[in-house]
Amino acid sequence: MDYTQLRRLAEEQAALRRVATLVAAGAPSAAVFSAVAEEVAQVMRLPMVGVYRYDSDGTAMTVIATWSDRPHVLQPGTRWPLDGPSMVAQVLQTGRPARIDDYTDLPGTLAGGARTSALNATAGAPIIVDGSVWGAMGASSPDGPLPDRIEERLAEFTELLATAIANAESHQELARLADEQMALRRVATLVAEGASPSDVFEAVIAEVGRLGPTDAAAIGRYEADGTFMSICDWDETRGYRSSVKRHALATGTLARLVFETRRPGRVDTYADTSGTLGDYIREMGWRSAVGAPIMIEGRLWGVVGVASTTDQPMPPSTEGRLAEFTELVATAIANAEGREQLTRLADEQAALRRVATLVAQGVPPAELFEAVAAEVAQHVPGDAAVLSRYEPDGTVTPVGGWSPEGYAHIGERFAPEGTVSGLVLETGRPCRMDSYAEEPGPAAAAAREMGWHSSAGAPITVEGCVWGVLAVVSTTDVPLPPDADDRLAGFTELVATAIANAQSRADLDLSRARIVATADATRRKIERDLHDGAQQQLIWLALELRAAQAATPPGLQERRAELSHVAEGLTSVLDGLREIALGIHPASLSEGGLGSALKTLAQRSSMPVELDVRIDARLPETVEVAAYYVVSEALTNAAKYAEASVVHVVVEERGDAIHIGVRDDGVGGANPALGSGLLGLKDRAEAIGGTISLGSPRGEGTLLQVELPLEACH
Repeated sequence: MDYTQLRRLAEEQAALRRVATLVAAGAPSAAVFSAVAEEVAQVMRLPMVGVYRYDSDGTAMTVIATWSDRPHVLQPGTRWPLDGPSMVAQVLQTGRPARIDDYTDLPGTLAGGARTSALNATAGAPIIVDGSVWGAMGASSPDGPLPDRIEERLAEFTELLATAIANAESHQELARLADEQMALRRVATLVAEGASPSDVFEAVIAEVGRLGPTDAAAIGRYEADGTFMSICDWDETRGYRSSVKRHALATGTLARLVFETRRPGRVDTYADTSGTLGDYIREMGWRSAVGAPIMIEGRLWGVVGVASTTDQPMPPSTEGRLAEFTELVATAIANAEGREQLTRLADEQAALRRVATLVAQGVPPAELFEAVAAEVAQHVPGDAAVLSRYEPDGTVTPVGGWSPEGYAHIGERFAPEGTVSGLVLETGRPCRMDSYAEEPGPAAAAAREMGWHSSAGAPITVEGCVWGVLAVVSTTDVPLPPDADDRLAGFTELVATAIANAQSRADLDLSRARIVATADATRRKIERDLHDGAQQQLIWLALELRAAQAATPPGLQERRAELSHVAEGLTSVLDGLREIALGIHPASLSEGGLGSALKTLAQRSSMPVELDVRIDARLPETVEVAAYYVVSEALTNAAKYAEASVVHVVVEERGDAIHIGVRDDGVGGANPALGSGLLGLKDRAEAIGGTISLGSPRGEGTLLQVELPLEACH
């Protein structure tokens, strides 16, 4: 062996020791690759040396490190397809050293690159890691061929590279596992602290993005109607952002793949994806993606996806790594849904109690309907709510509504075409309307005018018939909750009860009014019968008796006295009968009106009465009769129990009602519950829609106040 050869061997061994020292010291792979390329080029006096890594699918290779004394195209980080004969392609195929002595006429991208860089001959050796061809180290020269056995000399260095790569990958794997565990612990801590799903989503996407190799990530939810809702996404440029938007499950998307399989999966290309979901994916720049399902109590809730925005696919282990995060996301969502469910139930029960209280209090329907709409909008939830009544002619009338800007169409009649009201009327069941954009009819136009995007409604059924509809509305692209129409049911039941109660009260009031009217008519008939019958007969009998008394001869004084006694008795009976007739129905009320009748009543009272009647015109008969009997009963009670010195009576018109006030300065302590005639007055007043109140503190007199509506005549 000559001196030159010995010197070459010594230099190569020295170079190998230097590289081995780097490997033993745990230097980063990039530093080892660069050092090996330079050492080999210097020791073997080669114009260019490169280290290359094969893609997992064997279709391309990536330049890891190079050293050269001249310009070339094989720069670190560039990726080259293995689409023709080349040294690196042969090494990958055979797993053994290989060489190409002349690239002059060879096809393929690498051959073209070699010619561009004036590198005509190459030789290389495989880098074997864990029994698989990881990559290759190659030497290139503008002159060919390269020295004999150059491949074997390169192989000594590739063994060191393989060790360095194995060590580095072990370190990287350990570091990755440690980083993943830390990331999982951070997310788990958020979940345990009861963080909201949105906070957990943001944390998961950030953690997944940091763990890499990931260019982008997103989380989405599957909707009950079979659509897909994007929730949030992340990439290195824009960071985290909320992206709530509904999409159809387009074919060829990760969302569709996971939905169909319920398992982790990957999509290698989005080139042909269509629809709004495809537009969303292309906007984010995704080339390929891997995703894992979010399963909650056995149901598919959503998906977590990570993506590559380059031609480099995601590593094979990505699916398994994502699954650990999706379990935490599922726990967070389940916890949040549980808390939300309890809170929602509590809020809904409180809202239902408030509505039930209004129902029990018998508030006017308009007030109840508005209150129901406000409660529904806040607790179903939605941006607005409306309660509508179906009319006999097939139209629908909003009778109560709520929105932040106010509801403008109360009392207007609409044809229900193109609205959720029409769907509910047609089916008799809860229904949804996902869009008003293209719906026909004036009702749909009014909905668009108010900014309605979608709505859900439930029927209000009263005594087996659909009376109306209660609807909640969304004015944004965010859809209503899937169970919105079902959650309306509790409110519609209360509304139905209120309507049934109101109808029962109305029927009762009408019945009471009919009874009072019948009683008054009966009183008038009895009064007329007494006046026109018994009273007239008694008057004629009295006149005949007086005539008989006058015709009695002077000698029959005893007979004259007897006739006089009978005549006086008959007159007394007539006066009593006249008093009874007046009590049944005063003729002065029919003849002169309320003012005249009250004056007669005051004059006949056994105690002083100060009467102030501020009404000139005649009133509806039912109002006049009720007012007369109120004053009559009040004066009778005052005379019997009040021990008063005077009674003040004021009758005046206030707006659409007649106000009656009767006040005395007596001993007070009046109590209608003890069976006084005030109970009858209360029934009479309420039968025509009036109200009555009594204040009677002991020692401070009594004040009776009555309001009688003038529309009672209807």
